[in-house]
Amino acid sequence: MMKKIIATEKAPAAVGAYSQAVRAGDLIFVSGQLPLVPETGLMAEGDISAQARQSLENLKAILASEGCAMENAVKTTVLLENIDDFAAVNAVYAEYFQKDCPARACYAVDKLPKGAKVEIELIAYCGK
Repeated sequence: MMKKIIATEKAPAAVGAYSQAVRAGDLIFVSGQLPLVPETGLMAEGDISAQARQSLENLKAILASEGCAMENAVKTTVLLENIDDFAAVNAVYAEYFQKDCPARACYAVDKLPKGAKVEIELIAYCGK
């Protein structure tokens, strides 16, 4: 099976030895998205809800670059700096996944890169 590296300017560039996403057949594996604004590379301003929204918009942009949508998501993983932010993040998350929601795991972690409060990764099925 061939793999395709995915990169779009509509989401933050990878800042290390990883790709924004990798397509393997009909599956797209999107790396964890910090709430970085693609145009500036800076953290989204605002509270945890604003950060969650930016992370989800980054995921959406990466999927769109391959002709896919959030509805194609089959699994997400949400990393939170503070588990007390779960309800606020879940409220924003529910705006993006309203029907036939993907499987999800959510973990509290000690720290996230660049001082982010949230990071979200995604796996999508985008068959043609």
